Amino acid sequence: MSGRDLFSQPRRISRGAALTLVFASVLATGAATGSFDDPRRETTAVANPSRSNPASTPADREQDVADAAAEAMAEGKSPVEAAERAVSRSGDRWGAVYSEGEYEQFEEALDGEYTGVGLWTRLERDGRIEVTRVQDGSPAARAGIRAGDRLVRVDGEKVDGRPVTEVVSLLRGDAIDEGTGSTGTPKSAAAGTKVRLELERDGRTWSATLRRARLSTEDVTVSRTAGGVSVITVDAFTKGSGDLVRAAVEQSADAAGFVLDLRGNAGGLVSEAVTAASAFLDGGLVATYDVKGRQRALHAEPGGDTTRPLVTLVDGGTMSAAELLTGALQDRGRAVVVGSRTFGKGSVQMPSRLPDGSVAELTVGHYRTPSGRGVDGRGITPDLEADEDALRRAETVLSGLGQ
Repeated sequence: MSGRDLFSQPRRISRGAALTLVFASVLATGAATGSFDDPRRETTAVANPSRSNPASTPADREQDVADAAAEAMAEGKSPVEAAERAVSRSGDRWGAVYSEGEYEQFEEALDGEYTGVGLWTRLERDGRIEVTRVQDGSPAARAGIRAGDRLVRVDGEKVDGRPVTEVVSLLRGDAIDEGTGSTGTPKSAAAGTKVRLELERDGRTWSATLRRARLSTEDVTVSRTAGGVSVITVDAFTKGSGDLVRAAVEQSADAAGFVLDLRGNAGGLVSEAVTAASAFLDGGLVATYDVKGRQRALHAEPGGDTTRPLVTLVDGGTMSAAELLTGALQDRGRAVVVGSRTFGKGSVQMPSRLPDGSVAELTVGHYRTPSGRGVDGRGITPDLEADEDALRRAETVLSGLGQ
């Protein structure tokens, strides 16, 4: 399990569906009326296993949730909690409810900006929290923190054994300004606020006090192997990530081939995944989907690189929009998929604004790969299984494809 301080798990949600990452893109009209008709973004969640498959229509579920929130408001009760109970009863596996403040944070994340210190962390098997990456120019980088350091405490709270999402909340300062939001929901600390970290390196423990800052995400990174293969890693499909993938391909004119690393990519904007697909396809179908019974299709733009070999790396953390992209490249015969079976989240959620300003994300449809495969609950099976040596296996495959 891994994470970074861009995406914090709301404490309220941690008691329910355990959402770990949500990207939200609200259009004013659609948010007010629920009248979206394209899945330009999906939410990504860990499903509540106690829920059954939805038995009602999307319109029915949307109305039930709105009615529950309105009734709670009239009775002076929490509309968010009432809406959550309605979503749970509906059996919508991926449905969730967010306060107005939480939804604003998700929109901010989607825009590729966040307030934090620039750390990526991972929960090790022994319960330790390890720093896996430090963003260049961030407060953490300036403090000399490096990948491989162990994070011991955040503001005096021991983090060993805690879910990464809770560690993320501490780094962001969630709940520091509790009660100041319009809905009473805790807010994350502002840029400039201090956070004290205790870390360990090579048996030595030290402390560092950092000031949180407004940072831009680095969801697309590019590296080159010794064999001349361009490795394009996409951590999430936030705004602009698709264009960054296309630029990486165009700027790698001398690359022997490409590895598109989608391991741990929990999804995001479907439109960005389609743009990324356009980097490797010359037009054509990327996916089909249904929204409230209406069928739609997503197509790549023409002009992508279709000649140089491509391997896509996936694992159990590859979800939603990342699965859509993987399925398209696999079905179209454009990429060899290497790794382990993907998560299996192929449903589309869209937001509707509730009477108190909170937002309900409810399932409205499902997408399929170009060959008609459903992904939800199934995932995508790679062409070649690989675990720890996935990148090395990818290079071997590429060398064969290039002959």
